[in-house]
Amino acid sequence: QVQLVESGGGLVQAGGSLRLSCAASRRTGYAMGWFRQAPGKEREFVAAISWDASITYYADSVKGRFTISRDNAKNTVYLQLNSLKPEDTAVYYCAVKTGLGSIELYDVYSYWGQGTQVTVSS
Repeated sequence: QVQLVESGGGLVQAGGSLRLSCAASRRTGYAMGWFRQAPGKEREFVAAISWDASITYYADSVKGRFTISRDNAKNTVYLQLNSLKPEDTAVYYCAVKTGLGSIELYDVYSYWGQGTQVTVSS
């Protein structure tokens, strides 16, 4: 069992930046990902990182603006959000990829955090 706690969300103007953190209760040894869910929409993949941080993955909508990283010594994954847009407004969740399959698939992730709200004003 792994507990995940996200933090770092908030209200920011368009063009601004935020840094989200996801602290795990223990080392997972798995790839980890960030998803987001806006009101009335399905949860969507944002970014993911391999267990050793050697490979990163991004949704096309955030590529070039968001950066995922991890510090295994701190059991923490980060998501740097730059050049934020109003359409980035959502609750952001981190999760552990424990299943087989595409890293963008919601179903291959377990141990979800409670989420952190990101609101971007225009």
